Amino acid sequence: MVAEIVSVGTELLLGNIVNTNAQHISKEMARLGIDLYYQTVVGDNEERLTNVLQVALDRSDLIIMTGGLGPTKDDLTKEVAASFFGKQLVFDEKTYQHVKKKLESYGISQMTESQKKQAMVPEGALVVTNPVGLAPGIIMAQGNKAVVMLPGPPKEMKALLEECCRLFINRLSDHVFVSINIKIKGPDELPLGVIGEAPIADQLSDILDNENPTVATYAKEDGVLIRVTASGKTREEALILMKPIVTKIAEILAGKIAWVKEDND
Repeated sequence: MVAEIVSVGTELLLGNIVNTNAQHISKEMARLGIDLYYQTVVGDNEERLTNVLQVALDRSDLIIMTGGLGPTKDDLTKEVAASFFGKQLVFDEKTYQHVKKKLESYGISQMTESQKKQAMVPEGALVVTNPVGLAPGIIMAQGNKAVVMLPGPPKEMKALLEECCRLFINRLSDHVFVSINIKIKGPDELPLGVIGEAPIADQLSDILDNENPTVATYAKEDGVLIRVTASGKTREEALILMKPIVTKIAEILAGKIAWVKEDND
């Protein structure tokens, strides 16, 4: 199962906001054992969004899209996705009533035509009610391809991603990824020349080409981070696979390690 993130929004391209959604989704896919190979950001433009979705569906099995589900004319995500699957947008009474009640809780008694747009969903899609906002999450599946559409606001995206994982995404993978981070002591703690990424990588050269678990080094401002990542059917199985590699790293870099933590600690 290969996933891809498509983040929709011209504001992302202009640098007006930071794309924290992609980071959160990436971590969730890793936790679920779903391979994530690509991330794309595209503006609110129908032609470009169509092209991006075409490329994504050609090379990936699961597309997670964020943004473009709001009430305005430039919110085009569900329209483009529906077109790809040959579906029409249809009125969803449950979503309409949800939006109506939410607006009333905000003191808004009259729904505009634009706000009603959020109750239009692709026919045949699984519609997931938004527990913290208006626009629902939408899941479309056809053959071995699936598109999950989530709102752009991070609070709404996180809540709906959790629901979509529970209802659909959790079933797509039969393994999990687990990572252990090993932090090398900073420059104030070790002599100059032994805390750079290159010297550390040289000492670990025999295991850097390992496939499962993988080992990678990252240069940080306060030293070097080593990440060991394993794939297994369960977290416990992945940890067992990692144990000899982590032990070997500890032996090679004895006296240089500041701490060892699981990635979600």
